[in-house]
Amino acid sequence: MSTTDGFGATTGASASVKFPAWAQHTLVFVIFITIWEMAVQFNWVSALILPSPFAVVAAWWDLAIVRGIIWPHFFTTLTEVLVGFAIGATFGVGIAILSAINMTFRRLVSPYMVALQVTPRIAIAPIIVAWLGFGMEPKMAIAAIICFFPMFINALTGLMQVDHENLEMFESMRASKWQIFRHLQLPGAMPVIMAGFKTGISLALIGAIVGEFVSASEGIGVLIQRFSFQLLLPQAFASLIMLTAMGLFLYGVATFADRHIVFWRHSDLVNKISRRMRAKNAGLAGIKPAE
Repeated sequence: MSTTDGFGATTGASASVKFPAWAQHTLVFVIFITIWEMAVQFNWVSALILPSPFAVVAAWWDLAIVRGIIWPHFFTTLTEVLVGFAIGATFGVGIAILSAINMTFRRLVSPYMVALQVTPRIAIAPIIVAWLGFGMEPKMAIAAIICFFPMFINALTGLMQVDHENLEMFESMRASKWQIFRHLQLPGAMPVIMAGFKTGISLALIGAIVGEFVSASEGIGVLIQRFSFQLLLPQAFASLIMLTAMGLFLYGVATFADRHIVFWRHSDLVNKISRRMRAKNAGLAGIKPAE
């Protein structure tokens, strides 16, 4: 039961009905699409600039389902992103580990890392194309270069943030550098490293598209560029939707990996693992687990 206070405000039980999160998101999406369609139908915006959402859906259906011409380009871009990210992440985390372990190495490579970061990567894209040709290799290289620095700086920051009391305990037990790294530095750095993974995978996608814009014959970036030049904007928007879907998928994979690798930061996952372990131990002991 709800009551009202002296100012007429409702107290006690909430007077408003709360909609679930999915319903709220759906409502916002429907309102957005409705405004978009109205803007085109009432000529608030020219259809040559912003096509109707229904025209975009029809173009996507034609490209993806009827003719299926978008899928080879989709998987070309996806391959460039994954390989580029793997290369950038491997070098970024590897150099960060060496920098965290060896101060001399860190002092020597730091200026080059900063120089790489402040250099506009899009400016060196034509040079990389000239070096590696017009295939997938330059797109992978650009994706790796763009996602390298976030991976490096996140990993180095995490590895350097060591709890001094724990470090003193390890040193008092005469632990080797490898033992300190394996049992103290790396576990403590994993949350920051995984955050860098989520940033890096998004930047790798940007790098691949930049490479395709510079010079390519296949890829989602090529389709967007080609359709835009031909003023086929529904097809260009449909290709952009596929690119957005790819980005969401890759970010979702990185988030999934973060939840399961750095599981101790997620209380719901910790509770789930604890219940599973209690049930397993109770089963081995022949005891019915408590509800």
